[in-house]
Amino acid sequence: MAGTDRGGRPGLVNEGDNGVLTVTELTAGIKTLLEEAFPYLSVSGEISNYKRHSSGHAYFSLKDDRSQLRCVMWRSANRKLTFEPEDGMEVLARGALSVYDVQGQYQLVAQQLRPVGAGALQAAFERLKAKLEKEGLFREEHKQALPSFPERVGVVTSASGAAVRDIIQVLRRRAPWVSIILRPAPVQGEGAAAEIAAAIEEMNDYGVVDVLIVGRGGGSVEDLWAFNEEAVVRAVFQSRIPVVSAVGHETDYTLTDFAADLRAPTPSGAAEIVVRDLRELKDRSEAVLRRLCGSMTGYLDRSRQRVATALTSYGIRRPVDQIGQYAQFTDELTRRLADRCFHDHETRVQLVGGLAGRLQALSPLSVLERGYAVCQRASDGRIVRDADELSVDDRVNVRLRKGEAFCRVEHLHDGAEKTVAADRGKRREEAPATFGLFDESNTTETA
Repeated sequence: MAGTDRGGRPGLVNEGDNGVLTVTELTAGIKTLLEEAFPYLSVSGEISNYKRHSSGHAYFSLKDDRSQLRCVMWRSANRKLTFEPEDGMEVLARGALSVYDVQGQYQLVAQQLRPVGAGALQAAFERLKAKLEKEGLFREEHKQALPSFPERVGVVTSASGAAVRDIIQVLRRRAPWVSIILRPAPVQGEGAAAEIAAAIEEMNDYGVVDVLIVGRGGGSVEDLWAFNEEAVVRAVFQSRIPVVSAVGHETDYTLTDFAADLRAPTPSGAAEIVVRDLRELKDRSEAVLRRLCGSMTGYLDRSRQRVATALTSYGIRRPVDQIGQYAQFTDELTRRLADRCFHDHETRVQLVGGLAGRLQALSPLSVLERGYAVCQRASDGRIVRDADELSVDDRVNVRLRKGEAFCRVEHLHDGAEKTVAADRGKRREEAPATFGLFDESNTTETA
């Protein structure tokens, strides 16, 4: 059973018969001693015999040049790994010692595992980077714009490091009116990543910070590794406050740099980015004012030149001449319009006159004017064209140029030197004619 020795240190006390311990009792005592003496520790070594069981648990050994230590990593911890352990890989394991009762062997129950060495760390870095990049944590569309004139600047870094001193010094010099809110957090070592992630979340919950600087000074890859942890990267990505990453020197890159809204080469560089120097603002304001005055002066000069040119132009100097030219042009158009109308009128008058002449020539009245007459049979009104259409004693109406004559046919001549006389015996030889009329009166009938 577990107890203390004479010096007060953990030891074994035999409470059994004859001072004899069973194997189970001894193993239980050793287990108690180990777990109480080494509740949490870090061990570095090279992985060997690494096996991942179907249950999700991992079994392996850590070894150095002289010894080896059996290790187990339960599924809950194994799922949080950001890299794939391999035999021969140098790692740093954190956990607690325990004893496997069945075999009586002590082992390390690893809760965290981190690569050690540039090659292993770089492999873990690239693997986690690819994973987060696939999820979209590094896309430009998620980047937030920094405020132009922040009033409160939040800082997450070590309270005792050089980084916080550099940040405060630059902010005080460039913008003394800015409030600085520091949330101290360890930037390396055990639990640093969890503390940094929690600090970022607290700043967001605080809700009065305009921009947030997250970073630390320079160091080795191992020293900067907390800013490559997935918890920190996700906290930066999920921040509602714009985040400026300022980790290490200009040549140092961490995954936090990719997730942040802006990367600064150094902590002091981050302070210069988030606030504008008072002298710089003054110089820029004066430059803007000079450009504005120059633009206004140029505009006024050009306006004066345009006015002077307009005043010396022909249209301004001689407005009456300008109006006279337009009046003359109007008169010319009026004259040309009148000439065109007169010409069109004369053309149409001549056309109508020609048509009237043709109609007059074809009119029956024109024939009567020349001495001809129109003869119509009185019985049916038919126009008589030949002598054969009449008989002796027929009544005819003769239309003259003026008036009409109502006549009776006494004799006919067919145009072939033959005369037909009336039956009364009265015969006379006449010169060839179509028919004879004995009364030229308009109203007298010949018997």
